[in-house]
Amino acid sequence: MALRVISAATLTRDLGRWRQDTDGDKRTTRPAYLALAESIRLLIHDGRAPLGVALPSERDLAGTLGVSRTTVTSAYTLLREHGYLISRQGSRSTVALPSDIAHDGAKPARSILALMSPNQVPTIDLTYAAMSAPPEMTEAYSAALQGLPLYLGTHGMDPVGVPPLREAIARRYAERGLPTDPDQILVTLGAQHGLRLLLNVLAAPAARVLIDHPTYPNAIEAIRDVGARPVPVPLRPEYPEAGWDLDGIRSAARQTAASAAYLLPDFNNPTGLLMGARDRAELAAIARETRMTVIVDESMVEQQLDGEAPPPAAAFARGAEIVTIGSASKVFWGGLRVGWIRANPSLITKLLGIRSTLDLGTPVMDQLATAYLLEHAGVITSRRCEQLRTRRAVLLELLAEELPDWRAVPSAGGMSLWVQLPAPVSSALAAIAPNHGVLLAAGPRFGVQGAFERYVRLPFSRDESDLRLAVKSIATAYSALTPRAAEPLAPVTYY
Repeated sequence: MALRVISAATLTRDLGRWRQDTDGDKRTTRPAYLALAESIRLLIHDGRAPLGVALPSERDLAGTLGVSRTTVTSAYTLLREHGYLISRQGSRSTVALPSDIAHDGAKPARSILALMSPNQVPTIDLTYAAMSAPPEMTEAYSAALQGLPLYLGTHGMDPVGVPPLREAIARRYAERGLPTDPDQILVTLGAQHGLRLLLNVLAAPAARVLIDHPTYPNAIEAIRDVGARPVPVPLRPEYPEAGWDLDGIRSAARQTAASAAYLLPDFNNPTGLLMGARDRAELAAIARETRMTVIVDESMVEQQLDGEAPPPAAAFARGAEIVTIGSASKVFWGGLRVGWIRANPSLITKLLGIRSTLDLGTPVMDQLATAYLLEHAGVITSRRCEQLRTRRAVLLELLAEELPDWRAVPSAGGMSLWVQLPAPVSSALAAIAPNHGVLLAAGPRFGVQGAFERYVRLPFSRDESDLRLAVKSIATAYSALTPRAAEPLAPVTYY
């Protein structure tokens, strides 16, 4: 398998004004090699230089940056001495993390709870982004109860899904500009269940699956659980209009021969970025060129807070290159474990063969309740989006007051802010936050192998009083932090 390489042009673009001081007005007084090494280190912590990927050759990077090769060699040497690069005889230097701070990005949530004593019960839990049930939930289950007798004379186990729900889902797609037949719908036990079914069919053991970076943490675990390998392609949150590196996706697909990709173009979790229509068309073209199936997760699609919604990504497909998964959990209620897959009938048939070994279908009552909610989705989503806009504004205002040196990535929708910290201390902050009354999801949860230490996800799905208390608690915890990981790289002295 070919080694993935970051091109010199891509790395130069991401480095930006690497020779300037943090105020951006003048060149740094540090030696050029030290400034370059520190800037590359920040890209590694932010997940912009994914772990295991090779940096460009010293000659190529020196030529593109317009510096001497000695400057690049010294920068690479410094990164290598501090554990951020691994070099082997006859091969390129690949990105790594020092052994004393590297960790599995999916684990911090468990370590937070492990650090809590019985007397340190958090008052605000910000590890999840979900809203409470809408008032219509009671009506939905009342309607479901009335419709249930029609199914009581059967065995009640339908692995495809009851017709009223599949028809309602198909109509919802059609309303968004994607004509859909109920035969293209498979009802699941949530989006996560749908992803697992698809991975079992599309990703063989050791296969590569491209992912947004950052992305939904449970998706990373699902990919690993089927024996496949997640391949991160960094997002560009500083470019909200073009946050997806499509050249990077194309290059990664070709270099790794990825069989599938898992992407969240509709309000990426955690950044809230939205992929535009032009990029969706190019994504479909990339999938066709590379013979890669793109799994598009639309769990957040109804949380459109700004701008106009582009057509569904699958609307740009010419065949079976894009498969869509959706969920009722984010739009309606997390306790409603109903999701769906939209795919061509032949793939649906394959999925049914896999499903019979895992479960025997989605509960009928929940399906009927979801069908009712979808029929009233316009009113429900309009009201909930207005609540989310208000809460997002409150959270941004609170951050500006309490933590003015934190920077939130602009988001067009979703339920959370992706916030950049001044230093790579996210895991340390999440570890002590319970002592101050709040649970946090550290940035590395949303990446692979320790990336995103300079980020934290902050949901705005809680009510305003909870948000105010949470931000004050976070500010207190942050002020108590003494970050070792935030210390700048020190030049290596040889004796």
